[in-house]
Amino acid sequence: MKTASQTSFTVHGLIAVGFIAAQALLVYAEGHPLICTCGTIRLWVGDVLSAENSQQLADWYTYTHILHGFLFYSILWLVAPGTSFALRLVLAIGLEANWEIIENTPFIIDRYRQSALAQGYFGDSVVNSVSDTIAAVFGFVLARILPVWPTVVLALAIELFVGFMIHDNLTLNSRGRDASCLAPPAQTRTCSFPAYGSHLGY
Repeated sequence: MKTASQTSFTVHGLIAVGFIAAQALLVYAEGHPLICTCGTIRLWVGDVLSAENSQQLADWYTYTHILHGFLFYSILWLVAPGTSFALRLVLAIGLEANWEIIENTPFIIDRYRQSALAQGYFGDSVVNSVSDTIAAVFGFVLARILPVWPTVVLALAIELFVGFMIHDNLTLNSRGRDASCLAPPAQTRTCSFPAYGSHLGY
């Protein structure tokens, strides 16, 4: 016979899986491909100018979703301190899944194009979108394990590292390509290029 804690864990797990399944279905219903239209699934794409960016399992923007997990943990710890970790995790998954659905609507995609000059951006693949949510879960769990200050230091390190590598990060999310059009160190490119698959135009 299951204990109350085991039953609660099962219920929370089913709700979390339900959120992610609903996210996948709705992103697909929005017209996005299940996997990269190139027909392959890769673990990592390091070229943010590639047509496979935002289409594979992970890319430079995966780090920003880990930071989402840090932020969700902090916010829910502050506003709902008496709730269980499992419930807060489920709520965080629900928030991230909803953001992924909204982020892949034509309205948000058009906003990214306007702010980042990323005329070729067309949204995430379903596998990339789900991977982003899993990255947020990882960040949430990591924030639970680590003390506060190491979490803060790690978040700053991630922001600085990603910002250095691609001239973009969570903080610079709405700014898009900088005025100097400098190519990020991750790859050497020139200006006036379309940013296929990139959220922010790099």
